Amino acid sequence: MASGKGQGDLVEEIHVSSGGVRNDEDCENRRALLPKPPAHAECYSVSAAILPFFFPALGGLLYGYDIGATSGATISLKSAAFSGTTWYNLSSVQTGLVVSGSLYGALIGSILAFTIADLLGRRKELILASISYLIGALLTAAAPNFPIMVVGRFLYGIGIGLAMHAAPMYIAETAASQIRGMLISLKEFFIVLGMLLGYIAGNFYVEVVSGWRYMYATSIPLCVIMGVGMCWLPSSPRWLLLCAIQGKGDLPEAKETAIQCLCRLRGVSSDLVSDQISLILEELSYVDEEKQVGFSEIFQGKCLKAMMIGCGLVFFQQVTGQPSVLYYAATIFQSAGFSGASDATRVSILLGVLKLIMTGLAVLVVDRLGRRPLLIGGVSGIAVSLFLLSSYYTLLKDVSYVAVIALLLYVGCYQLSFGPIGWLMISEVFPLKLRGRGLSIAVLVNFASNALVTFAFSPLEDLIGTGLLFSGFGVIAVASLVFIFFIVPETKGLTLEEIEASL
Repeated sequence: MASGKGQGDLVEEIHVSSGGVRNDEDCENRRALLPKPPAHAECYSVSAAILPFFFPALGGLLYGYDIGATSGATISLKSAAFSGTTWYNLSSVQTGLVVSGSLYGALIGSILAFTIADLLGRRKELILASISYLIGALLTAAAPNFPIMVVGRFLYGIGIGLAMHAAPMYIAETAASQIRGMLISLKEFFIVLGMLLGYIAGNFYVEVVSGWRYMYATSIPLCVIMGVGMCWLPSSPRWLLLCAIQGKGDLPEAKETAIQCLCRLRGVSSDLVSDQISLILEELSYVDEEKQVGFSEIFQGKCLKAMMIGCGLVFFQQVTGQPSVLYYAATIFQSAGFSGASDATRVSILLGVLKLIMTGLAVLVVDRLGRRPLLIGGVSGIAVSLFLLSSYYTLLKDVSYVAVIALLLYVGCYQLSFGPIGWLMISEVFPLKLRGRGLSIAVLVNFASNALVTFAFSPLEDLIGTGLLFSGFGVIAVASLVFIFFIVPETKGLTLEEIEASL
């Protein structure tokens, strides 16, 4: 168990009169102290921190699994020999609906989260996500016809939208500040692990009759485990306190419940967390969380700055070409003469392993190096790799190893930077009263940007050519580097309340 009383020294430095009176000088002095890391680490038990991370992270694993499994499922579903259906002869539009049905559902799930997130809380939203996952997986796996399958894909996608919204919030609000970055980055590791498991399942079942049904059915036990686990976990203490401060419950009762929840989540006694709960309450009163945020307030002051940081990161995460570069993976490996490269599922497994290794590296160093160094270094590598890919398709068509190096560099740098850090920072920068709605907008921007790049890639490629298109992605990567350098703050070692005050 990590030792040290919860930020006791910091409380003495920034504490004002118990009557709650404050003046401009108090606030300025206090804000000057907030960006500094706390003098003492928050208390937590490593064993107690596992399950509050694991069950929400299953929502990310199920998202990644869907990406990986669908690549193999479309091959199986369209095969006359292995489909096991009479409706295997799918048109390009129908195939597109199978592949992107969950993406459309995720967009709806993100919009739905904007309305219900603060009402339900993080825990109940994740339970709802697990139910949507389960129903979607069952309908997809057992679909007697194409329309039912599309409905299943859509419902599964709603689960993705809800899970990718609530999971980072729950983990961020319940984890100790010194391991928050590692745990949220580890959620990205679970997404990549899910993709790899999906690729493996696709490779295993692709030549089995009705193999696509088995691919989708494999996710069903994980949906059940996620739902049961979230029913067992307590609510987010910060969400409980926010509801009470905004007049949705009795404050003393909510404070006592929050202490009990934090004791379970951290695995420590109540006397070690009661001071931290008091500090959170004090912070919330300082940053005016008593008022519920109106829609217009989302685009004002510190809320606007948080929106710029969060939405900017997830936007650049997608428009730097991530879906498109992976689309070319099989072709690049084939041109390099790699054995087995013609088999798309095996190429995907190889890239999945690389993504997993690099994400694991990011998990290990994010709380030591910080967010900005990983973003700046990783995005710089992304820009270099995109210009290398552009040069391959325009000037160096006979030098295939350039494309392979560029592809591996892109995947590695993405998983060190935008992959985990984007999801990490959107869970950190939004003020508590805006966090539910702010994250729903950021997740919506993420999936909408993904859809935009995916659907616009082929027409743009026909219009300007592959080489010029990758150059365009490279220019966008440079622009994102400027955005990170001047706009994105460092949040390493700060509590969520300190991050909010520093904005």
